[in-house]
Formats: sequence, structure tokens, C-alpha cells
Amino acid sequence: MKVRKSKKKIILVILLCVIVLMIIGWWAFCVKMYNENFNVRGDSYEPLMLRVEDFDGLNCTEYTFPSNKGQNLAGYLYSTGDEQRGIVVIAHGFGGGGHNSYMDVAEFFAQNGYYVFAYDATGCDKSEGEGVGGVPQGVIDLDYAISFVEESNEIPDLPIVLFGHSWGGYCVSSVLTYHPEIKAVIECSGFNRSSDMFESGGKSQAGDVIYTMTPFIRIHELFKYGRYASNTAMDGFDSTDAAVMIVHSADDDVIGIEYGYDIYYEKYQNDPRFTFIRFEDRGHNEIFNDPENNYKDEFNAEFDTWLETLDYDYNAEDNIERFKEDKAEYIKENLDHVRWSTRLDEELFTRFLDFYNEAIR
Repeated sequence: MKVRKSKKKIILVILLCVIVLMIIGWWAFCVKMYNENFNVRGDSYEPLMLRVEDFDGLNCTEYTFPSNKGQNLAGYLYSTGDEQRGIVVIAHGFGGGGHNSYMDVAEFFAQNGYYVFAYDATGCDKSEGEGVGGVPQGVIDLDYAISFVEESNEIPDLPIVLFGHSWGGYCVSSVLTYHPEIKAVIECSGFNRSSDMFESGGKSQAGDVIYTMTPFIRIHELFKYGRYASNTAMDGFDSTDAAVMIVHSADDDVIGIEYGYDIYYEKYQNDPRFTFIRFEDRGHNEIFNDPENNYKDEFNAEFDTWLETLDYDYNAEDNIERFKEDKAEYIKENLDHVRWSTRLDEELFTRFLDFYNEAIR
């Protein structure tokens, strides 16, 4: 009998060891997938970058300020020289480089009574860092950016409002926990928890398996970033009296509307601090742009026609570098930068402007 009990204990211990090893292995795999997707450099594609000179009267002063580990971040103060009533701090999205893709947003607010402070997050464009690190790093960088604006002797002491898209939308919401003095926030295509970005983006590739990965991602982020990882957008909303506008499109296939807008609407729909704008067919990256402006489609059609004229297989591995050079040269010669830079939905942005003006008056 003792031998049988001893064998059962051994088998039980072996099974437990196998289960533990499987959990550790799965955890390691999840972290690996996370790092491969989020701990990477985010650099803008130079031929398509927006340029200050394409916006009449826009001025830009560059700054450098440190983030949490001493890494220097690049900051940019946009203005038009007119009298300004406040400062808009922009937090950019993930994957398209730093703040550059939002220069048209900065120009709109700068032309309409605001200084605009934008920056490149860790590991993006002109900012230091081998990679972004992870989703909560965006909240940390924004925390430091706001403090820099508030403490700088070179930047006017004016009411601060926030504007964020996608990753930036989550950041401008969550950061309110650390900066309840912010007057207003416009959150576009964002999400509530830091792990939501991994989960929403990974559904198309991993299917339902993504839900078994998310708990391990949350633990990983918590170990790496502490309170910044556990803090949610709704924690931020509940820490301040700031006015909040939520903007999302139902067909967003990058950050599903159920990860942000739907959650917030259920809780705050009757709260006068909150304003909700829901679109049905604007997707993720085009949510700000005028649906009647077809320049992007025109340029892409012309580009596709150009591809057909190439006398080599641009998909072949041996031609990768050649195609990169030819593509960049084509864009340089054919892109109308002014039209490319002026595609915003001005009616929507006028609503944004009115929202800010009401919050700081």
C-alpha cells in the first residue's frame, strides 16, 4: 500500500511539474509575441512625412526632455504667432512613427487659438530608445511631457487640453490619474486597458486563442510598468473633472469599438462631462479625414498604375532594396504634399475646437 501511495505522489508531482512548465512556456511565448509587436522602433516613412513648410504660417520649435529612464524624447511646440488661449498636447498612435502623422491636427489647432505641444514617444522617430517597450510606456511618456510643458519657462502658462488617437487615445485618458488638472480630453479610437491593444489587434491572427494570452500579457505589463499598467482609461476619467469627448467608428478593425467607446458610453452616457461621437464607416486611420477628400485614393491608384510599368518583379527578395529606392523616388516626384497634408474633416475639427473652447473659458 505504501508503494502505491508513493507512486501516486510521484505521478502527481510529475503532473504538477509538467503543468507548471507548460504555463511558464506559454507565458514566455506570450511575452515573446508581445515584444515582437510592441517593443520595436516606430519610425515614420520619410517620403510620406508631413512637413512644416506645407502649412502656411505654421511655426515649430523643437525641444528635448527626459522620460522615466533618462531617455531623451523629442518635443515640438507648434504655433502661428497669434494670441493663444490654451495648449493642446497631442499623444500619437502606434506603428506609424512619432507625432509627424498628426502635424495636420497640430496645424488646425495652432491656426485656431492654441499652442500645440506634440512629441515622439520612446523609440519613435527622433526620440531615444531601441524600441517602444510596451503599451504603458505611452502613458509614462505623456506624463513626463505634460510635466515638461507645465514646468518649462519657455512655454506659456496656459490651460492644458489633451488630444489622442488609438494608443494615444488610451494614454490621454489613463494619464488623467496623474494630471487631474487637465481641462479637457478628446479620445479618438482608443481603449480602456493597456492589454486591450494586444487583444484587439491580435484577434485577426490568433482568433479566440488571444483570450488565453491576454492574462499573461497583463501580468507581464504589471511587472514591467507597475501602476502605469494597472491604471485604466476609466480610472483616469474618474480622477478628474475634465470634460471628455469620445470618438470612435463602429467598423474600426484595429481597435474594436467594444474596447473603448461602448464601455464608456454604458457608464457615462448621462454624465454631462462626456460627449460621444460615433461613426459607422470611418475605420481607424481615416477617422479624422474628410470622407469627400479622395486624394489618397487618387494617389494610390496612380501608384498602382506605376507598379505595372516596372520591368522587374518587385516582390522578389533580390529586388527588395531596388524597389525601396524606386518607390521612394516615385513618391518624392509625384506626391502633392499640400494636398496630402490637408485632408482633415474641418467640420469635425470645428466641433473639437468648440469643445475645447467651452472647457477652458
